[in-house]
Amino acid sequence: MRLGIVLLPQVRWAQDRDRWRRAEDYGFDHAWTYDHLAWRTLVDEPWLATVPLLAAAATATERIGLGTWVAGPNYRHPVPFAKDVMGLDDVSGGRFLLGLGAGGTGVDAHVLGPAAVPTDRAARFEEFVDLLDRLLREPVTTFHGQWYEAHEARMLPGCVQRPRVPFVVAANGPRALRVAARWGQAWGTYGPVVQDDGSPQDAQERWWDGLAALVDRFDGVAREAGRDPAGIDRYLSLDGAPRYSLGSVELLAEGVERAAALGFTDVVVHWPRDEGVYAGSQDVLEQVAGRMEALRGVRATRFPAT
Repeated sequence: MRLGIVLLPQVRWAQDRDRWRRAEDYGFDHAWTYDHLAWRTLVDEPWLATVPLLAAAATATERIGLGTWVAGPNYRHPVPFAKDVMGLDDVSGGRFLLGLGAGGTGVDAHVLGPAAVPTDRAARFEEFVDLLDRLLREPVTTFHGQWYEAHEARMLPGCVQRPRVPFVVAANGPRALRVAARWGQAWGTYGPVVQDDGSPQDAQERWWDGLAALVDRFDGVAREAGRDPAGIDRYLSLDGAPRYSLGSVELLAEGVERAAALGFTDVVVHWPRDEGVYAGSQDVLEQVAGRMEALRGVRATRFPAT
């Protein structure tokens, strides 16, 4: 099991540098930040740009993987974004992970104009990932699609990681799952949306039940795409569940074990905030760091080693 952590881009770099270094020192395998212009309940709070933040984090760290959790087409065009991705892969020395998603319905869904309707959003995402794949693999790309065009777009010298940076494709719906199965080196998910209308424990169990069903659906989609489900890495945001994963070390450990039983290779948590979403204790995070090797030693059981 590999463990990752999301650091929301809300702190100026002079103060945030230490936090990214600590993520590496704590033993996390990868560290991420959201790729948004603003986000949900934090829309009127400070929110900094993704690409320069990850470039700075790459120069401040040495080992840890770095990525977008997740980037999407709400305000990105594949051609200039591919240049950014290639640059981040270069600055990080091949540690960059490209998390991709279809784009939600938040503020940055319509900041550049009317938001795409759900069916268009799915089609746009498929084309977005297809073109990014071509751009990051080939030195020169020409493409004519419904949503995007590229005219002799040059991507030299190419990615450090070959043939391109790994794609972690976030997906829950049928069409996005097919995108993950076709182009993803990994599948990522927050799990199902459940209503917390009873006890927190009941909601938590319904989330795990829904997640198990989602895993079964992805396995089927992967097989339909001609891929071995066991050969695709799987990233789970434990904070998609009703209970915040770093509420206690015991809750995180339980989440890691249950994720492994469903075949997940990686889990992702969020750095605790003082209040609001992902509110938690720094003490719990430090306790998790003290148990990192034991947590990492949990192995997936859904696909037994052969």
